Amino acid sequence: MSEYYKSDADKEKAPIYEALLAYRHSKQRSFHVPGHKNGQVYYQWMQQTEVAGDAATKETEKETTTKTGEVIGTRQKRQDEEGKLSSVSGTPMMKDTEHSNRVVPVRAYLEMMEMDVTEITGTDDLHHPEGVILEAQELAAECFGAEESFFLVGGSTAGNLSLLLTICDEPGSIVLVQRNVHKSVIHGLMLAGARAVFLEPWVDPGSGLAVMPSVETIQAAVQKHPEAKGVFVTLPNYYGMGADLTPIAGVCHEAGMPLLVDEAHGAHYGQHPELPDSALSCGADGVVQSTHKMLAALTMGAMLHIQGPRLNRALLRQRLAMVQSSSPSYPVMASLDLSRRLLHVHGAEIFTAGLAAVEAFKRGLAELPRFQLLQPLEGLQREPQCGEQIPAAMPGRTGYTAQDPFKVVIYDDNGVLSGYGLQQQLEACGCVPEMSDERYVVLLFSLGSTMQDAEQLLEALRHINAVSASEQSPLSSGDSPEPVRQRHPATYVSTWNNIQADDKLSEPVTFSLQPIKEEDTRKVPIENCSGYRAAEMVIPYPPGIPLVYPGEQITLKVAKQIQILRDAGAKFHGTSDHTNRTIKVMKHEE
Repeated sequence: MSEYYKSDADKEKAPIYEALLAYRHSKQRSFHVPGHKNGQVYYQWMQQTEVAGDAATKETEKETTTKTGEVIGTRQKRQDEEGKLSSVSGTPMMKDTEHSNRVVPVRAYLEMMEMDVTEITGTDDLHHPEGVILEAQELAAECFGAEESFFLVGGSTAGNLSLLLTICDEPGSIVLVQRNVHKSVIHGLMLAGARAVFLEPWVDPGSGLAVMPSVETIQAAVQKHPEAKGVFVTLPNYYGMGADLTPIAGVCHEAGMPLLVDEAHGAHYGQHPELPDSALSCGADGVVQSTHKMLAALTMGAMLHIQGPRLNRALLRQRLAMVQSSSPSYPVMASLDLSRRLLHVHGAEIFTAGLAAVEAFKRGLAELPRFQLLQPLEGLQREPQCGEQIPAAMPGRTGYTAQDPFKVVIYDDNGVLSGYGLQQQLEACGCVPEMSDERYVVLLFSLGSTMQDAEQLLEALRHINAVSASEQSPLSSGDSPEPVRQRHPATYVSTWNNIQADDKLSEPVTFSLQPIKEEDTRKVPIENCSGYRAAEMVIPYPPGIPLVYPGEQITLKVAKQIQILRDAGAKFHGTSDHTNRTIKVMKHEE
């Protein structure tokens, strides 16, 4: 836990947000960056062109504070209700003026600019916090159970990079890394000039999806490479699947290695009895969380939590300064502050409405047997009874024993619609999923979800179900060439899996930033790339897990996987051919 104990009154605070409010209310003249001058440039432009009328220049209501210290935000009237703006495809446009073809910022956007400040007196400095940012980070550490927490304005990517650059304190450092990690981890290995020993994850036989390496695999890795600087795993996966990290943390610590966890999708873990345990509570040393994904921060808002003596925190601060902007976004940091406050003050009850919406959806889904839920094959790992001892390496505890209730993963059990096809159908009904792959659609609920959300989603599935399963409509153009059925997981191709071989451990793979010369590469059709060494990454996105990285030999299995995903409608990062018909490879040596 954090060494800085905070009182209930402290928890009510949102130091960064309150500092931004104070700055806005002060009405000081800006002679510093940013250049928009608190949004003033747009107010001036709108007045000069006479397209905003009175709507964009009216004084906003002053914020008030409740007795409990909770800030009540400004109550705003919509500009379209004032007859000044209309919405065309979601874009605010001027109406009934000679400038009707011009786009102008809405009031909410301009008011956000009034709090978009820089490091001035009273706002502190993210890279050397002494005031409101320091206080906000201390409150976050206490809320999430860390000894120290750092705000990230570059998403979990910044946290993953900084952790790897911290433990890899010399060229050629060995790191034990789960193979199906986010591309930011691969980039971190490249920046560090590290050598990675890749650990194949355990694959759930019921779903065909990789979860994380087993305890046995990690034990074998630390015994074979006792000089390794640390172990890096991802939990939960994009589908909300996970297991108990405690035995893995024990193996790492016994070997004197830190356990680093990319918990991007688990910022809410451990905050409600129905949610899985957090990585910190299981003993992880460094944990990265995307607060914007499953809690209530703005996009790019994330946190890095640290505990224990196994990480060099002075070096970590230096690395964070290297990978984060020297001009961090204060609105993003304020949103981290507010998100923490919401959780700190209201506790588990803040998840009640969202969990109720999930349960309502699942009850309705049970009446639509065509659409099935992804769940552990033999049920979730039960909690131990009081006084009962459970062995750390209990069979099954390294597999798929925990499911995030907010990640509702469904599939068409009739095998008519692929995941991509079902996503297209849902979007046509006004419901936008988080992601899909060849089989599954990931529906992300959160503490912000409502009963109305659940009902609209059910109505969309009822509509899709009413259409004949054999009828092919234009909306299902993303379907797989052949039906994909749950009962044949061996045929399933996932954007999350990139299992290459039967070996649980790879030999050390050297990473560097040395670019591959163009003259040493060629492009070959995806169908013919097996056996070559890749000269570029192939990254299905989402979720951003590289199927192959530069220098890695492309197996026949991976080549087929790329083809299947491409033909099913997957999107890719990292490839130079945006049609995904060819891949850049290394020329064969003569």
